[in-house]
Amino acid sequence: MGPARLTAAQLTAWFESKTGAAGAYRASVLVETLARQFIDEGAAEGVAGDIAFVQAIVETGWFRFPGLVSPAQNNFGGIGATDHHPAPATFPDARTGVRAQIQHLRAYADPGAVACAIPPLRHPCADPRFHLVVPKGKARSWNEMGGGNWAASPEYGQTILGLYREALAVAGR
Repeated sequence: MGPARLTAAQLTAWFESKTGAAGAYRASVLVETLARQFIDEGAAEGVAGDIAFVQAIVETGWFRFPGLVSPAQNNFGGIGATDHHPAPATFPDARTGVRAQIQHLRAYADPGAVACAIPPLRHPCADPRFHLVVPKGKARSWNEMGGGNWAASPEYGQTILGLYREALAVAGR
């Protein structure tokens, strides 16, 4: 939870410095558009959209989608792509996929986000797995997102935070 420290332009510049502007980027919208959607949707829900963008990089392999989720699913957080009985969620467009990821993050971080409805959320529920996060607020920091919460790897949060520190450094923050 909290405000973004990086802008969409800064996220895009960092991303392109790591992958090259042409790369094998396969998301359904331009990286600049996707970064802006993460910032906007995060701001609406009080979730740090810049770190959520970095999480999407980890989940999608730098938006190359090498795993269970395809680019056409607009699922940047791997929602539903579990180790057991994988059924990745599909969203109609990039913004809805970003919104679902942000809402899912809020369910993990905010004990007050008791329902995927308005309120407590600012936008209609897009997260098909919001109800599965029990109790709400069970992972209030990125270091608590691994080990079976969002991901199985105990280093999951550290991986995201390490990349986020790189993005901050590139932006001079």
